[in-house]
Amino acid sequence: MSGLLRPATLDAALSALGDDPELTVLAGGTDLMVAVNYGQRRPTAVLSLRRLDELTGWRGDGDDVVLGSRLTYAEMQHGELAELLPGLAQAARTVGSPQIRATGTIGGNLGTASPAGDTLPVLAAYDATVEVASAADGHRRVPMAEFVVGPKRTTLRPGELITGVRIRVPHGPQEFLKIGPRNAMVIAVANCALVADRDTATVRCALGSVGPVPLRCVDAEAFVVDHLDWDAGRVDDPRTYETFGALCAEASRPIDDHRSTAEYRRHATGVLARRALMRAFRGGGA
Repeated sequence: MSGLLRPATLDAALSALGDDPELTVLAGGTDLMVAVNYGQRRPTAVLSLRRLDELTGWRGDGDDVVLGSRLTYAEMQHGELAELLPGLAQAARTVGSPQIRATGTIGGNLGTASPAGDTLPVLAAYDATVEVASAADGHRRVPMAEFVVGPKRTTLRPGELITGVRIRVPHGPQEFLKIGPRNAMVIAVANCALVADRDTATVRCALGSVGPVPLRCVDAEAFVVDHLDWDAGRVDDPRTYETFGALCAEASRPIDDHRSTAEYRRHATGVLARRALMRAFRGGGA
């Protein structure tokens, strides 16, 4: 098969992908076209998702929010969804230019599975579930912790397509912080997402661009829940911030590359995590 396929229904798209699992899937194209322009990809057959309205927007489902895989960064930034998931909105606002945010999708970010993908640590901190489907096996759900298995590698099976992301809406502060070589339109040197939930008295923190996959800071999470005043929404001992940041830095697994050294990434991770906690829970003297 060759050329461009533009199915109008999800069933038609899954059927085409089942017939030819080697099809290149095109969502927003913000990653694919870069690879094409640099000669890294030469697809001969492309499956475009542009006409699949079934994958657009988002909806509530009880205590959950379900994001369609074609939901764009621009749509994540504002409105009711941004009020429910402010951490995701903060991450979306840091992505590229307005043109990129209007085109790029959450499903594309997941499918690309870049270690620097800005929504990935946020989804990890939400403990999200990725919804996928195929013509052969129907629908299944994959925990975010199991979905990305390496740089640009996922557990998607041949013929499967990402259809959405399911998130249990937390009730508590959320933060996303990012650092890069410049202030705008930048690939992350390091990023950090923090999600607190008063209902379960839990804090989840995940890191991006400092390891092969989004990394949860489990030791930092376990430490900090015992040092929070949940009723007042504050941290009484200022040393908590420093310890939390240090534990998050220890959880990182950075490398040296053209954007940064591993040493700087580890330091930046600690700073970002400390600042995220300070924004989410003010000091007792504040």
